[in-house]
Amino acid sequence: MDTDYLTSVRKQFEYYKLLGDQTFAQLPDEALFWQPNAESNSVATIVKHLWGNMLSRWTDFLTTDGEKPWRQREAEFDNDLGTRTEVLARWEAGWSCLLAALDSLTPDNWDQPVYIRNQGHTVTEAINRQLAHYPYHVGQIVFIGKLVRAGQWQSLSIPRGTSAAYNADKFAQEPHRAHFTDEYLGRKPE
Repeated sequence: MDTDYLTSVRKQFEYYKLLGDQTFAQLPDEALFWQPNAESNSVATIVKHLWGNMLSRWTDFLTTDGEKPWRQREAEFDNDLGTRTEVLARWEAGWSCLLAALDSLTPDNWDQPVYIRNQGHTVTEAINRQLAHYPYHVGQIVFIGKLVRAGQWQSLSIPRGTSAAYNADKFAQEPHRAHFTDEYLGRKPE
């Protein structure tokens, strides 16, 4: 079991959750349900899909297929959540399931095959699959947030026009080992 990999992956998942949290904080309630057009999903629908995927993939992920028989994937795209509370409850439930599953990994179960739709994965492959999927959707949430907030959007990364100052600060420091998420997650470098 590669503990450096697992630590890095957990930080990356937490970082993408944080981007969603920071987007939700900038959006009024009605914006969670706004769709740019009929073919697009609202923030609430994207959250509902992530929640369904996370519960399916990470519940008993070492012992049962990641596509659970109880999952209703098509229903995840029904825009039927009605309140911020419902949206945020699904958001938190999905991430809690994922993080608990990561925390359950040990050297004893690391080499266990993981199945998703009957296709075998290593634990690393199963994690990487979701690490590619979830940021894709978090990016959609952030993009919708930027559309809705237009000129009032507060940047979640290096704001425009500040790259030179940001880089100057970084290069003024001694070279050191740090995960890129440490400053965003409020952690000190290891």
